[in-house]
Amino acid sequence: MPSLRHTLTQLFADAFERIGLDRIYGTVEPSQRPELGQFQCNGALPAAKAAKRQPREIAQQVVEALEGGAWFRDISIAGPGFINVSLADETLAGWTRTIADDPNLGIETMEGGGTVVMDYGGPNVAKSMHVGHLRSSIIGDSLNRILRATGRRVVSDIHLGDWGLQMGQLVTELRRRQPALPYFDPAFEGPYPEESPVTIEDLEEIYPVASARCVVRESDPPEVQAEAAAAREEARQATAELQAGRPGYIALWRHFRNVSIDALRRDFGALGVAFDLWYGESDTAPWLPQLEEKLRSEGFLEESEGAQVIQLPPAEGEREVPPLIFTNRDGGVGYHATDLATVMQRVHDFNAEEILYVVDQRQALHFEQVFRAARRTGVAGRARMEHLGFGTMNGPDGRPFKTREGGVLKLADLLSMASGKALERMSEGGVAGEYPAEERREIGRRVGIATIKYADLMNHRTSNYIFDLEKFTSFEGRTGAYLLYTAVRCRSVLRKAADRGFEPGTILPPGDSERDLCLTIAGFAEVVAFSAEKRAPNYLCDYLFTLAQEFSRFYALCHMLTESDPALRGSWLSLTALVLRIFERGLDLLGIEIPERM
Repeated sequence: MPSLRHTLTQLFADAFERIGLDRIYGTVEPSQRPELGQFQCNGALPAAKAAKRQPREIAQQVVEALEGGAWFRDISIAGPGFINVSLADETLAGWTRTIADDPNLGIETMEGGGTVVMDYGGPNVAKSMHVGHLRSSIIGDSLNRILRATGRRVVSDIHLGDWGLQMGQLVTELRRRQPALPYFDPAFEGPYPEESPVTIEDLEEIYPVASARCVVRESDPPEVQAEAAAAREEARQATAELQAGRPGYIALWRHFRNVSIDALRRDFGALGVAFDLWYGESDTAPWLPQLEEKLRSEGFLEESEGAQVIQLPPAEGEREVPPLIFTNRDGGVGYHATDLATVMQRVHDFNAEEILYVVDQRQALHFEQVFRAARRTGVAGRARMEHLGFGTMNGPDGRPFKTREGGVLKLADLLSMASGKALERMSEGGVAGEYPAEERREIGRRVGIATIKYADLMNHRTSNYIFDLEKFTSFEGRTGAYLLYTAVRCRSVLRKAADRGFEPGTILPPGDSERDLCLTIAGFAEVVAFSAEKRAPNYLCDYLFTLAQEFSRFYALCHMLTESDPALRGSWLSLTALVLRIFERGLDLLGIEIPERM
């Protein structure tokens, strides 16, 4: 169903058209001056400029040309020609009833839209998830849910980092430590062991050592620089041999990948984030030969200092960017090549109409190169590509979130901290104190995850923000905990009403106590659509916080369980049930679970 604002815009557009002016001037927005009206139309001012007439005169003609007068309780003209309107209470009640009767709560769904491939998460193998992976995972998962809610077919892909230089570094470091393993013997004919020689804990210890060994620092003595350069060259060679299909390295790489995915599934599962595909850079390997042949035969590959590159001349309005390196001087492929092959794979396998990358905005240049190369070479086909960059999650010191010791904080530790702080706050507030311990822990877990997700999503994704666990676990103010508490309050009211035999009834025209709540309810579908259009869940976060505030005011004024008028009580209970449904749907779109009680 069209949104309320869209329907009002059509009414005003019709009125502008009736007086011989363009429909574009009929746009209606929520009022910036609520004391003057619920909505406003400012189109008379630009229309007057175009028509060389007085704006107030045009505004008066628009008001007179408006049809559906029963829609409105009040229409007035302010200032030079601002048209302010307030809906009749029966109109608002009818609209609210229509939303309540719609299983989709008024959300319009797209018919026949193409496939959207969403790339988010993006961890590297050999590492457990840490806070650096949070924003991509949380924002990507929410946008996935929001786009699906609007009818888009979405395919989500974690896109693991499992095929680059870090793989060669792991191989060479393990060879230093355990040279007798069969994976390093070129004459070994197999079969290779089924059990991995390393655990995820081993990999987490090995990887930073292997990576540090390859760093060449100008401040180091020449002999140390030479050792680092040699180690880096050794890792490059191992990477090239892996990518060329050396059997022992492939078998070892599979172990690295499998133990990493097992750990990642646990971490993402704890966060409530899921993917349709667990592809990695390695899954593009079968596409690289045909991609290279296409690029070579069509003249896109050029040699530059031993590497094969794609030049990226700027179109009008574009900036100069470096060429895309397809293969390095050793013949190995890096992120540029695998990302370009990934575009080819996604277009072929899913007929992708859009490919969205939820990746740190510091990778903007990389994606500009890949997108430009994909368009220039025709690899992208008709697919539109978009980099949805995001800022950093910082600690109270304004720097990227770290442990007290200065290390990178693992996701599992952050979730534990958030759940623990939530349980502490629950004890302080006397929340769920009499519940069984297991239920309290589950409530604490959900509040903890809501704390983390809402704190992230309530900021526009491009913004950096400070994560304050003490502040964000509060059951008051702009927090996930507050939203959960409000939703659970709705459930509690409805449960108590049912225990007394009270049932929801027909939603009546609202009075002063309910009017703003009904107006807020009417905006849900539009904010979901807007969040999808802008690729920004913070608009939905803002809406849910406003809904929580409006329900709290309504709850304080309308005493549902003691109201003697059954029709009024039934109307209030129906509004409460509708608010709960919106909370359930809206919080689910943010990836947040509501406890049954608190």
